[in-house]
Amino acid sequence: MGDSFYCADCKRSTEVVFDHSAGDTVCLECGLVLEAHSIDETSEWRTFANESSNNDPARVGGPSNPLLADGGLSTVISNPSGDLLASSLARWQSRNSNSDRLGLVATIKDRANEIYKKVEDQKPLRGRNHDAILAACIYIACRQEDKPRTVKEICSIANGATKKEIGRAREYIVKQLGMEMGQSIEMGTIHATDFLRRFCYNLGMTNQAVKAAHEAVQKSEELHIRRSPISVAAAVIYIITQLSEEKRPLKDISVATAVAEGTIKNSYKDLYPYAARLVPGWFAKEEDLKNSAAPR
Repeated sequence: MGDSFYCADCKRSTEVVFDHSAGDTVCLECGLVLEAHSIDETSEWRTFANESSNNDPARVGGPSNPLLADGGLSTVISNPSGDLLASSLARWQSRNSNSDRLGLVATIKDRANEIYKKVEDQKPLRGRNHDAILAACIYIACRQEDKPRTVKEICSIANGATKKEIGRAREYIVKQLGMEMGQSIEMGTIHATDFLRRFCYNLGMTNQAVKAAHEAVQKSEELHIRRSPISVAAAVIYIITQLSEEKRPLKDISVATAVAEGTIKNSYKDLYPYAARLVPGWFAKEEDLKNSAAPR
């Protein structure tokens, strides 16, 4: 079975499972994320075929890069003049470094590599905005791995590419690879829960507050709120933080979620009438809800 960790919710040591796609350590009993975005920085070890199974494994370096013909085991990619593919690969190697700022796990990077190479192999990208193409590959890969990032977050590593340019690049990729990859090129509808935990950890919220926000977001899906899932997640976080001991100013929530303060306010107004239904009773009493800040 899995390792044991102390769970603050269960109030005892429980067995945990490690979610490699998200880098999260999750309690098997209550589902609470005990550690988030863990990164495996160890080298790859293996025993070679001509060696005895009793021998110690040999260190063989980091994981291979499926984008590159040699698996990425060579040194730095050069950028010779006039070589479009080499130029693209050099850009992508740099982009992989920038993507670390988003905390992307290896499975997402590998998927983005795969998508980019398929696009490049199918049709030359001469004349197109390569930064937007690369950013769109990351966006699609995050969606496919069920770990979506907002377009604003993707813009932060897009070397100046705008949301509009990335959107056009995404449409181009879907069109080019749609026949080959089928519906797997894009994921289905995104939900507020896809973003919530990451936003909460960006704010340093307590486990209890994160759990309450998660339950509230799940209940919000029963309502017909005409707001984007990202805006709903931000508004729910604002509601929960106003009911907790460590209140968070609207500005901090805006920075953590990359949602404009005005958008959070408007979404909050839409959700506030349902606060008693959304907020778990174990987290806040009805009287607390009445005394919380009303939308203005």
